Amino acid sequence: MSLEIPHALAPLAAAWPRRSLMQKLLIGTCAAALIAGASQLRTLATTTVHAATITTVNQPAAPGFADLVQRVKPAVVSVQVKMKTGAMTETGMDGSNPFYGQNPFEGTPFEKFFKKFGAPNGDQFDRRRKGGQEGGDGPVAQALGSGFFVSADGYVVTNNHVVDGAVEVKIVTDDGKTFNAKIVGTDSRTDLALLKVDGQSDLPFVHLAAEKPRVGDWVVAMGNPFGLGGTVTAGIVSAEGRDIGAGPYDDFIQIDAPVNKGNSGGPTFNLDGEVVGVNTAIFSPSGGSVGIAFDIPSETVQNVVAELKVNRKVERAWLGVEIQPVTADIAESLSLDSPKGALVSTLQPDSPATKAGLKSGDVIAKVDGQEVKDARDLARRIGRLHPGATVEIGYFRDGKPLTVSLALGELKDKTADRAQPASDESGTLDGLGMSVAPASTVAGSGEVGVVVTGLDANGAAAQAGLAEGDVLVNVAGKAVASAGDIEKALEAAKSAGKTRALALVKHGEDQHYVPLPVTIG
Repeated sequence: MSLEIPHALAPLAAAWPRRSLMQKLLIGTCAAALIAGASQLRTLATTTVHAATITTVNQPAAPGFADLVQRVKPAVVSVQVKMKTGAMTETGMDGSNPFYGQNPFEGTPFEKFFKKFGAPNGDQFDRRRKGGQEGGDGPVAQALGSGFFVSADGYVVTNNHVVDGAVEVKIVTDDGKTFNAKIVGTDSRTDLALLKVDGQSDLPFVHLAAEKPRVGDWVVAMGNPFGLGGTVTAGIVSAEGRDIGAGPYDDFIQIDAPVNKGNSGGPTFNLDGEVVGVNTAIFSPSGGSVGIAFDIPSETVQNVVAELKVNRKVERAWLGVEIQPVTADIAESLSLDSPKGALVSTLQPDSPATKAGLKSGDVIAKVDGQEVKDARDLARRIGRLHPGATVEIGYFRDGKPLTVSLALGELKDKTADRAQPASDESGTLDGLGMSVAPASTVAGSGEVGVVVTGLDANGAAAQAGLAEGDVLVNVAGKAVASAGDIEKALEAAKSAGKTRALALVKHGEDQHYVPLPVTIG
């Protein structure tokens, strides 16, 4: 048997016979240590690779949406609307009418592309500039939005602002079929509309989700952005219960799935293929998606659609009060433990609240025993009830809890008249940093109350929220007719141990409360 010796060890092997016994033992010991160390390194390397492999295998895979999209996309449609140009406005907080005004690409290499894929008739912008389509009754413009079938017989949900002012509505399906549609009913307060395609019985449709999504859940938005046709985007639920100032019933779901002009009325799906919301608005300084979009929740859609099918409109209950949030300063001035509930700023004549004895300055805290969180919560609770329903209202007056039972009226689409009290002489309130005069002596200020004629921008009144032209109707529950009346009311509040007193202020057609500091000198 021959032993092959590596080239690097040849000199050591040649000198081996001449080594002493001690040298041979020392060399052998070192070699053994080197071999053992190499073996441990190999074992460690193997263990490390194995551990890394296990960690990688346990990482969750990113979701895929292809199967979901294939299942629900046939139910998502484009909504094409013709309307008189006089009625056409750039409504919709997402600017869902992408063809409002001139072709944005006119004079660029993209002009023909935009006409071909963006505008249904190609020469839409030319016709609008010429004053409408030839042969019609007047100037006619087109708008595009999105929608989705909710039944096999052709009911379509979209936004009210997509079809507002429409003289003709067409539905275009994902496979290119076009149907004439009629408007069954609309609800401007929730920005929803229900359309109907007649003569069909086997159209693809989707279901509305029974539950709200959770913040962080995956969602898929579909629609017709910029008139390009069926488009799919994905993201997560960013927040719930958003109030964006669209109306008294704001309760939007915020998502970060890209939503753009033309997506209005389109559905947002959960991973089960259920509609959790209707795309209705975006926050966009640039006009395009910046990752903040707002959906009407499916619960609201379900309720509104059910009423529109039967009544062609939504009948809402009416309490007959104008309300505002209860801030910490307002709560302190009213001797309340915490800033909760809804402060009644104005009552409308002959309203259920007026007849039941509610007054300006009352804080509504409960409806049928359920706590009212804030003014918006009260508006939604009453809005979900039907006219004629009897409710028990729990409220605070002068810090004392009271209850009253009343029958709700029906909310009309007109603004009710407002009640007002009375006024007298001019003066200056240096401690508040403002000067005032009887409203009757200042043109356009009405006949009652005291109008703010001058204001120190750094004064207490300005910091409390007053502005020049505001009319103080009463302070601490007492009607005011002069600067002296205001001083007396503030002194009375101070004597009662309060640091602030509520002033009922009229600003234009609006009335609201402002907490004023009681120390004025």
